[in-house]
Amino acid sequence: MASEPQHSQTLYQTAFRLSLFTILFSIAEGLVSIFFGYKDGSLTLFGFGVDSFIEVISALGIAHMVVQTQRDPGNDDYRFERRALRITGSSFYALAIGLTASSIYNLVIGQKPETTFAGVIVSVVSIITMLVLKRAKAKIGTELKSAAVLADAECTQVCIYMSLVLLAASGLYELTNIPYADVVGSLALAYLSVKEGRECFERAKSDTPYVCDVD
Repeated sequence: MASEPQHSQTLYQTAFRLSLFTILFSIAEGLVSIFFGYKDGSLTLFGFGVDSFIEVISALGIAHMVVQTQRDPGNDDYRFERRALRITGSSFYALAIGLTASSIYNLVIGQKPETTFAGVIVSVVSIITMLVLKRAKAKIGTELKSAAVLADAECTQVCIYMSLVLLAASGLYELTNIPYADVVGSLALAYLSVKEGRECFERAKSDTPYVCDVD
């Protein structure tokens, strides 16, 4: 039977692998979403793809924190994480501006997607994957009593919210062909982007930058 320190090291290694998988999955998700969002003319899917790349920046900060906590549990130097949060926050604000401007433009000219089927598929895959990841990270974080790992689990919830917006907008348009369903979805993503951007800057100023507010 493995000793307690060895077991903890194994759990931290698993937590890091889960964070790494999250980063790689988000990159793949972003590439697919941007490609089909542009190809099909779906602003919500395209914005979701950009959001996936923004989430990568935040995930890198958390992955770094998991490694830092593993090596030195008492280390409270979070300069890298705070820098990542500021970059993430600024990127979220830029995304919100871009989505809002594009939504207004599409509304004025009456632009609508050719199809949003890809958005339905991407959102379903994302929701299932993120739910599994959140549960696995929360289990490990609870065993380790690690705030960093638990934060990683909670921050995954943000991706689930974004995916639900994509699913609602894409599914509604695919089923009903309502002209402005995609515009409403992109504006909802813009709202969530502003909310997440503000939270990133607040976390960057706090003593515990890894704490996520997902209410």
